[in-house]
Amino acid sequence: MDDLDLHILESLNENARKSFRDIAKELKVSLSTVSNRIHRLEEEGVITGYAPILDSHKMGYELQVVVGIRISKGKLITTQKGIAKDESVFAVYDVTGDWDSVVMARFRNRNELDKFIKKVLSMEYIERSNTHVVLNTVKDEKRVTVVPQST
Repeated sequence: MDDLDLHILESLNENARKSFRDIAKELKVSLSTVSNRIHRLEEEGVITGYAPILDSHKMGYELQVVVGIRISKGKLITTQKGIAKDESVFAVYDVTGDWDSVVMARFRNRNELDKFIKKVLSMEYIERSNTHVVLNTVKDEKRVTVVPQST
């Protein structure tokens, strides 16, 4: 990736609905250059998709949790994949430290959270968990920061 690719990504990061024509005009390059580069970035897997950024509270999700999970040795990936299938889960991380995995999930109410935690704890290779309820969100950026390469 060169600086033009990064500037295109930066422009899409600001507004993924921006037209190729508007990006080309903004960056003072041809429409075909922008189109070709975006298609290449998609094919290379740099751009993996386009999605609206939704407000979870306005969608009815009152609770967000961060769950640390200890998993039996040798069963990490299988167990993580099982947890990831739950529709409430939006992130599963393989981490270092006191926990083997960190899971992030959203729930409409305490009852949904209760059912989820009991389901996770009943899974065969889960040794223990530690659930944190998010009280306030200070920052929750979905986009990856685009920084031009230094020359």
